[in-house]
Amino acid sequence: MKFTYIFLYLFFLGTVANAQSGFQFETNRNRVVIPFKLINNLVFIPITVNGAELNFLLDTGVEETILLSLDEKEAVNFFNVKKIKLRGLGNDEAIEGLKSTNNILSTHGLTDKNHDLYIVLDQSFNFSSHVGIPVNGIIGYHFFKNQLVEINYDRKKLIVYKDNEKNRERINKKFGRLPITIEKDKPYASASVVVSNTEIPTKLLIDSGNSDALWLFENKESGIVLPQTNYEDYLGKGFSGDIQGKRTRISKLNWGAFEFTSPIIAFPDASSIKSVTMVTGRAGSIGGEILKRFCVVFDYRNNAIFLKKGKEFNAKFDYNMSGIELQNEGLQWVQETVALQTVAEDNTFNANGEKVKNFKYKFSLKPVYAISNVRKNSPAERSGLLRGDVIVSINHVTGYKYTLQQINELLKSEDGKWLTIEIERDGQILKFKFQLKSIL
Repeated sequence: MKFTYIFLYLFFLGTVANAQSGFQFETNRNRVVIPFKLINNLVFIPITVNGAELNFLLDTGVEETILLSLDEKEAVNFFNVKKIKLRGLGNDEAIEGLKSTNNILSTHGLTDKNHDLYIVLDQSFNFSSHVGIPVNGIIGYHFFKNQLVEINYDRKKLIVYKDNEKNRERINKKFGRLPITIEKDKPYASASVVVSNTEIPTKLLIDSGNSDALWLFENKESGIVLPQTNYEDYLGKGFSGDIQGKRTRISKLNWGAFEFTSPIIAFPDASSIKSVTMVTGRAGSIGGEILKRFCVVFDYRNNAIFLKKGKEFNAKFDYNMSGIELQNEGLQWVQETVALQTVAEDNTFNANGEKVKNFKYKFSLKPVYAISNVRKNSPAERSGLLRGDVIVSINHVTGYKYTLQQINELLKSEDGKWLTIEIERDGQILKFKFQLKSIL
């Protein structure tokens, strides 16, 4: 499983969002280039909010800009604040939040001087621990609505073009154009899926904030039914709680001239989407596992998306076969030895005449990883691993030497691969060994 961060269909109880101007170029520049971090198929960019630089998830699946819990070191001033309620995907009730208007957001030569922010007050609603980097917010429609926005997944560059004839001609020459619709400030595409040997036309939200390839909502009338081979899984977290569902494979996804064979998809439980008001005809979502296979240009003003195959286009669709999800539980001080650099003549010998190597000790902050979820009947569960176990080592490599991204890649690496995981539980060091097994 790829951990999915879902903030779809956010709506606000007791408040109406004001029209906003969106991001504008600060100078006469024709374009700006913004480097981004790509983690679990998700795009993270730096944006300055009222003078403080924060990290944002770039998410076409949200209407408004959302701020999550901030680190104590990150002091941000907010203007015109009032209380609201927030609701989205998940099984629980709406949560408390704040709305702030007239904020100034800027990044790499783009600025919005009148930006509304919606601030989540629940300190537990924090997905930085699942990404491995600080994530302070989510931005969607208001970043895309004025300009041509290219997401180059191969180069990890976000390129924002001024909407003019010259840039349009350049994009039309290099990319294939597909029509989209913008409904409730989100992009929708027409595609078809082949489920149980039946091709079904579908209307799908294009959702860069969903790390999966595809989500489908069960609908027997249209022929979208869950294939027999599937497994239960935790799909992510929304404003209204955890999102549960099932994962499986379907035969094909066809999007314009592009065809994907045997994609791994998710079917969210009906209870997890009960608070979501669907646009007419929506059957699911296209997520980051598909988008990362392209270089993508969004053109909201003209109801179009432009696609060009990327290096990952033919990559196989895989998933976490272990059954465990990890999160960053914080930082620890680790003592490391560093060899001292000395001149050749400066040699030190011990009493036996042996040359002594000179070292010094260095203390560094390293991540601590713990198991946040264990899938039922998975190899990890059968081996005895439990939620809350703290990782000591994986395949004899100390846990903190990995990034979360590297661990996720290892957990979906290949069918039949053996993993040895050493953990700490209640002050004891325990070792578990299991084999990755594909059930799809």
